[in-house]
Amino acid sequence: MSENSSKMRQEILEIPDAVDRLLSQGAANIYTAVDLMKEVDPRFLITVARGSSDHACTYLKYASELLLNLPVASVGPSINSIYGVDLRADGAVCLSVSQSGQSPDIVGMTRSLKSSGGLTVAITNNTTSRLAEVADAVLPLHAGPELSVAATKTFVTSLVAGLCVLAEVKGDGELITAIRSLPAHLAQAAQCDWSAAAMAITGRSLFTLGRGPSFAMSNEAALKIKETCQIHAESYSAAEVLHGPVSIVEEGFPTIVFAAADAAEQATAEAADALAGKGAAVFAATDKVTKAESLPVIRTGHWLTDPIANITSFYSMVEAVALARGIDPDAPRHLRKVTETV
Repeated sequence: MSENSSKMRQEILEIPDAVDRLLSQGAANIYTAVDLMKEVDPRFLITVARGSSDHACTYLKYASELLLNLPVASVGPSINSIYGVDLRADGAVCLSVSQSGQSPDIVGMTRSLKSSGGLTVAITNNTTSRLAEVADAVLPLHAGPELSVAATKTFVTSLVAGLCVLAEVKGDGELITAIRSLPAHLAQAAQCDWSAAAMAITGRSLFTLGRGPSFAMSNEAALKIKETCQIHAESYSAAEVLHGPVSIVEEGFPTIVFAAADAAEQATAEAADALAGKGAAVFAATDKVTKAESLPVIRTGHWLTDPIANITSFYSMVEAVALARGIDPDAPRHLRKVTETV
């Protein structure tokens, strides 16, 4: 690794080690949260987060609903911080995700849900944060310092921390095995060559697409493109893009499609091919496409962990795009590492 490489690139390459630390050093915290969740036997889950952390919650929403049959509601922190409402949370497990754990609105909403009867679980990289102090259980990310403004390793470890809890609650041995194998798979994923997609990102607006758990990665990708490359990007479900959004597609319109080896893969590939047929330059993380260009991917042994490898590959690509555009991905304009909202 060059000493001149960006902090973002260094942190992407640290993702496998960060996940390994989470799985080893964080095991006791994970099992504590699992025991508390089993004791509560929740009727539903609530998530509290913003930005990349909220995209992690979207992924965990799909994981909860698909694994545990438990519906998940994403709650806007302003419900409490701005409007002063305390939601009824009895019978709920409340997941609050924040890499810094310091934003007053996230902390306040978590405190409110706890006082209203919810079991609160904080996923954070800062175990001494205000969020960690108010939650019933804490899942430390063990990601180490993350200096680049663009969150990468804290996003991935947030996915893994939440998924670990859900897999253990379910008692899904196949998924647990896949999670434990993630460090090796993510090391490979960080090296995947997505340069074909990178070359198509020239400054015009683009789409990112996904479905199911992969939709969360699409959301995260669109944010990172805007954040690090100063290019407008919109995320859509592969099930919805062919409705209104397709109207803006023209020849060469860049589109990146996220897909896992799951029940949505074929339908997602068909949507990718439909856009390619309309002239879009479509790059898809699946080999099921016939008109779009297939990107190299690392499959992880389970359809729920595949999206985690995909976003790792994407991170490597988007960092390269930012540098090619002469942009420092570590310090996007107008942004800072910790944003505290009320």
